[in-house]
Amino acid sequence: MRVATRPSLLSLDDALAQLLASASSLGCTESVSTFDADGRMLAEDVVSELQVPAFDNSSMDGYAVRSSQASWTLPCRLRVPAGHSPSALPEGEAARIFTGAPIPFGADAVVMQEDCTDLGLVDGVPTIRINVVPAKAQWIRRAGEDVECGAVVLARGTRLSPAELGLAASVGMANLKVAAKPRVALFSTGDELVMPGSVAPADMKAGSIYNSNRYFLRALLVRMGCEVTDLGIVPDDLAATKQALSNAAAEHDLILTSGGVSVGEEDHIKPAVQALGELHLWQIAMKPGKPFAFGRVDKTHFVGLPGNPVSSLVTFLLLVRPLLLQMQDTSNMALQAMPPATLLRADFDVPRADKRREFLRVRRNVDGGLDLFPNQSSGVLTSAVWGDGLVDNAAGQTIQRGDMVSYLSFAEFLK
Repeated sequence: MRVATRPSLLSLDDALAQLLASASSLGCTESVSTFDADGRMLAEDVVSELQVPAFDNSSMDGYAVRSSQASWTLPCRLRVPAGHSPSALPEGEAARIFTGAPIPFGADAVVMQEDCTDLGLVDGVPTIRINVVPAKAQWIRRAGEDVECGAVVLARGTRLSPAELGLAASVGMANLKVAAKPRVALFSTGDELVMPGSVAPADMKAGSIYNSNRYFLRALLVRMGCEVTDLGIVPDDLAATKQALSNAAAEHDLILTSGGVSVGEEDHIKPAVQALGELHLWQIAMKPGKPFAFGRVDKTHFVGLPGNPVSSLVTFLLLVRPLLLQMQDTSNMALQAMPPATLLRADFDVPRADKRREFLRVRRNVDGGLDLFPNQSSGVLTSAVWGDGLVDNAAGQTIQRGDMVSYLSFAEFLK
């Protein structure tokens, strides 16, 4: 009698390497308004055609003066608002100046208004007294101290966030050339799934659950700069699953599903994908998120995530996110698949080592350490809401309170 053997588990690093080796950049670019470029992948360097600031200017409301003044009771006839070109500062005088206004010729320091006294009219002339002798260059922002003319301010391959959009705008970029959005078809499988709003909690049938995966996966895809087609819930039926996959493959770059990637009688993703293309069913040595499916439907990439919500979330961050970054990458640079980790102190114990590489939901505490969510089950989505990141714990590794552990911030995954 032949005894069936379980397939060996694939390491996360090997799974990721195989996944990325099978995919490449879509190679398509488009020009979009800088207003609409958040989350997109920059397809060419942004080179500044000017220096920022364009001129020496004041970083304070106050008075522009010569730092070598012999007397600090000064007439103040010149007024310099932002957006105006001032005349030169006369010898022995001060100029009223406002934040962002150009420094008048002859001035080499600004004294903030809190360090001055307005003496009113003295012999019919507006006069001030400087109470704190200024240092040369005090409160002056120098031309070009932020950006030099000709500098690359944003490199090709940068994933744009609000700060990058502001920087692009500061050098006059109304539009940016970015990688085209990956077109992603998203659907869930399972007769047990119900959409929020379609059935009240009190009326839920036994065995039914609300479809939470659809919401966070769609949100993650949008944040990753994707164009998402939400195909809803596909019933547990082979013909319906094949039809959904075939329709999705015609107009998308990636099909992403959750659930239905096991080998049960009602799990139809496997035979449907195999009938239309090719499928690799991986058992990955990670927790949560062991079951993972990858392949193609015709020429379209297919990824099947596990149905448990935390497993689906973690496998998206660790495997789908790098895939989407590579599909948008036009820089030909080495992809950093995992965001940078930080070594932090564990303020908890994990006395039993797991055979798989674990990703534990944790939260930073006020003492600079990490707290562990008490229930690490792959179905407990509250752990991901409570937590602000993951501890990447090697297979076979226990954790004792006080150990330094590798922390991955959820915020870094979403940059």
